[in-house]
Amino acid sequence: MTSAFARGSARRYVLDANALIAFFEKRPGAAQKVRHLLDESVRLDLPLLMSAVNWGEVFYIAWRRHGEAKAWEAEARLQELPVTVVSADRERASRAGALKQRHSLGYADAFAAELAIERGAWLVTADPEFSKVGKALSVYSLPRHEK
Repeated sequence: MTSAFARGSARRYVLDANALIAFFEKRPGAAQKVRHLLDESVRLDLPLLMSAVNWGEVFYIAWRRHGEAKAWEAEARLQELPVTVVSADRERASRAGALKQRHSLGYADAFAAELAIERGAWLVTADPEFSKVGKALSVYSLPRHEK
């Protein structure tokens, strides 16, 4: 697999909740792509990014699907990954709210998009809804998971 971090200066990546869920649940295709990004981030000492709002989404989905113990296990696993969780302050929340309103995104999705746009990063997601944002957002697409 060619390096997603190749070509000059390294690209930054922001994980949407579904990207980390795919990794934790070992979903075919998506988990391998996320693993590759994690490995490259270690190699280049350039952590992946995730909004605290999207981390909260991963946590509650893990709890809902697999129980409370698995949610706390996911929290512990996150601590071991090269992922920096970025807090949601008032300014970030306002920018995310504007993206939600302008592009009809889900609330948590707006935080993922806002962080990627603000950092000039690629958003790692399986959600096709982000295409509504247009050229302002670069998307690194993962295979969709059928429930």
